[in-house]
Amino acid sequence: MAIGEICCRDLVFVSREDTVTLAAQLMRQRHVGSLIVVDDRAGRSIPAGIITDRDIVVAVVALGLDPDVIPVGDIMGRELFCVRNDAGIAETAELMRLKGVRRLPVIDNAGELVGVVASDELMSLLADEMSALATMVSRAPRDETETRKRMS
Repeated sequence: MAIGEICCRDLVFVSREDTVTLAAQLMRQRHVGSLIVVDDRAGRSIPAGIITDRDIVVAVVALGLDPDVIPVGDIMGRELFCVRNDAGIAETAELMRLKGVRRLPVIDNAGELVGVVASDELMSLLADEMSALATMVSRAPRDETETRKRMS
């Protein structure tokens, strides 16, 4: 299964020029802890960074700075890792593990933002898959017994 099939496509993002206040308001309204920062290139939203609620607290609130005048681009995380929408789940999980990130923007072949995948979503999906496998394994002896009874 491709990560593009399970990623969240209900996107909330900001541009580098948007204020930290706007970012915080969007986070509150949409009940999210991070936003993808995008650059507009020829009408395409290209991921440029990420800003988290922790970034806002540590870089602005704790220092007593004015969030109304600070652009998101000044405090966003600079190192951004993305995953293509055709990447597999295992590949995505491995990238998250190697880079130590909990969220990855999902991009199409042109580099445009199409979704976001969070480690929580991957864990939930994998837990469901493991549960289904465990159910199948635990049913196997019973199914075999019933099959043998029908055959005799």
